[in-house]
Amino acid sequence: MSTQPNVGEIVEGKITGITKFGVFVDISEGVTGMVHISEVARTYVNEIRDFVKEGDSVKVKVLSINEEGKISLSIKRAQEDEKPERPRRQAKQVTPPKPDNSFVWTTTKNEGGSFEDMMNKFKQTSDEKFSDLKRKNVEVRRPKRGAAK
Repeated sequence: MSTQPNVGEIVEGKITGITKFGVFVDISEGVTGMVHISEVARTYVNEIRDFVKEGDSVKVKVLSINEEGKISLSIKRAQEDEKPERPRRQAKQVTPPKPDNSFVWTTTKNEGGSFEDMMNKFKQTSDEKFSDLKRKNVEVRRPKRGAAK
């Protein structure tokens, strides 16, 4: 392993220290990087020690290296990169159904004649139904004669 890792590389290291804000990981002889608390796990981390302890061996991904040589690492992103790629499903071959020749198409009989005739008939039927509903509604609301008040 080279002394200085490359950005994007996944390396193995040993946890050498834990603070409130992160974890220090020795990734090579004398080369240490830091994993920020937000990069420890895929879930919310309140207490880092619930996830790792000093001396643990972990795989980390190198996120960045600044001009001063400080190395930013991530445990969770190293785990994401390790996930085996799921095999893609192949689309099933769907055979279209064979036409059923037993069905016979028929046209409906046009009883009303023209479009205007059909609309007039519809309006008349609709008006009759509406007036029946109104009549029933009024009968329900009206108290019967001779009923006690």
